[in-house]
Amino acid sequence: MSITALRHAAYAALEPHARKHHGLSLVNKLLVICIVVAAAFAILETEPELITSRQPLFRTAELIFGAIFTVEYIVRLWIVPENPDYAKYRFPRLRYSVSFPAIIDLLAIVPTFVTLGATGGGSLLLRFFRVLRILRLAKLGRMSSAWRDLSSAVTERRHELLLTISIAGIVLLVASTLMYWAEAGAQPDKFGSIPRAMWWCIVTLTTVGYGDVYPVTLLGKSLAGLVAIAGIGLIAMPTGILAAAFSDVVQRRRAEAAEAALKDDRG
Repeated sequence: MSITALRHAAYAALEPHARKHHGLSLVNKLLVICIVVAAAFAILETEPELITSRQPLFRTAELIFGAIFTVEYIVRLWIVPENPDYAKYRFPRLRYSVSFPAIIDLLAIVPTFVTLGATGGGSLLLRFFRVLRILRLAKLGRMSSAWRDLSSAVTERRHELLLTISIAGIVLLVASTLMYWAEAGAQPDKFGSIPRAMWWCIVTLTTVGYGDVYPVTLLGKSLAGLVAIAGIGLIAMPTGILAAAFSDVVQRRRAEAAEAALKDDRG
């Protein structure tokens, strides 16, 4: 088998949309298992009682998964010229290396090399790289058409979503300013500045409501009621936009699939 044929076969095995048949290839099914198990190991490793007595097991597992994902990353770089989305560029591999899927793949293997010689809990930075291994679950996105549909929905409605984010930022700033004006005298430790008031506004606008900070004056309580009502609308707007966009993408994909099936029947 020539190098070109081998690269084409590797591309068909790793890229779901390159397959003629529905479903994942055997290689991708094995990668899905590795991703899930690796994430599970990363989660369990944060439990001190488990890591103390089984540190060699976790270290060996990390080396194995790191090696698998490193080989996958290298192979994906190698097969980039087979991908029509990148083959049109002058430097397709360079273009692919800065894409979102490639960055996720790279971040999935970086923790293995960073934590290779580390022992124990380590510093805050080391713990960050250990937790970063859970990001490997994001690699599952390329295996699922639902994730691609969601990505398309977000891309198509990005202007509407940016508008809702801008509105939320304006409401947050105005509400924080008003709460500072109303509550700073009664609670200087909690509402003594606009940045301090922002914590309460964020918790309220997102409808979380921790209850650790709350207004005590009549004016503050009145403003808080308006902010709470505004929060319901701010949460509903992006939810409705994404739901409608996702529904449009799914219906379009089904229509394309039905049209392709009809052409196959006629052929």
